[in-house]
Amino acid sequence: MDESTSLDVETLKITQERYILEAQTVQLHGSSCDPVYPVGLYGWRKRCLYFFLLLLLIIMIVNLALTVWIIKVMKFTVDGMGYLRMNQEAIRLDGISEFLLPFYVKEIQSRTDSPLVLRSNKNVTINARNSQGQLTAQLTVGPGAIEVQCQRFQVRTTDGEKVLFSVDEEEISIGTDHFRVAGPGGSVFGRSVETPLILADGSQDLKLESPTRTVTMEAPRGVEISAAEGKLKATCRKDLELRSTEGEIFLDANTIRLGSLLPHGVYSPHWAPRRPTVYELCVCTNGKLYLSPADSSSTCHSMSNFCLWS
Repeated sequence: MDESTSLDVETLKITQERYILEAQTVQLHGSSCDPVYPVGLYGWRKRCLYFFLLLLLIIMIVNLALTVWIIKVMKFTVDGMGYLRMNQEAIRLDGISEFLLPFYVKEIQSRTDSPLVLRSNKNVTINARNSQGQLTAQLTVGPGAIEVQCQRFQVRTTDGEKVLFSVDEEEISIGTDHFRVAGPGGSVFGRSVETPLILADGSQDLKLESPTRTVTMEAPRGVEISAAEGKLKATCRKDLELRSTEGEIFLDANTIRLGSLLPHGVYSPHWAPRRPTVYELCVCTNGKLYLSPADSSSTCHSMSNFCLWS
């Protein structure tokens, strides 16, 4: 190793020792001269922190008090809340309940000692739908009417065995033993009525009337009109027609009277002075009846000219 190399190494050592001494000196001077800063919150920051902690505590107490008050007012229990009780089988509501949105339920049943009341300011609508969600039946109770939309409407007895009233698109069926109309106007039918028996009450009269049209009674095996304890009266404005296409018209009574039947015909001269008060009943070929003065023999033939005039 030459002399220049040894000088460089010694110079490097001297420089390193000098740097270490200077660094130690700087550390000694720095540790003795650094300022000391206090740790923590002081002044207005501390007061703000305490204020926010106090406000948070007050909010928590108020929130807890409101929660306890709501639980007490709403009557929250393990079984439910208020008048609502829930179990595995059903939900029970005691008192008045209000539903603001559609209510879907399988069965609604009231208590055994109180009725079930449904109230609404406008109407109460009950819908029935199939598995596809399509409307199959609807019951609407409104302020002016009760509307039922279904394929068939039935009213049954309490045991559900007998149908009392049934309505569909084809017919209306009444299954009661008696159908009573208590109104003074009676029953008004716009079209035909099919029934095996029309019977009046024991203390009332039976009246079949058509004010502006005709009354027609038809049956494939005959029509029977019977008045067991009273009289039978048929009144019309124009013609009363009794017609039998294949049989006969049979009038069977102790006395058959034809009231308001005026005498018609022309008297012969030899009958004029006698002015008879007894007449015989004659009939024309067209079925019209007339009276002829009675004599020892029939005078209908002599008065037959009346049939030509009528």
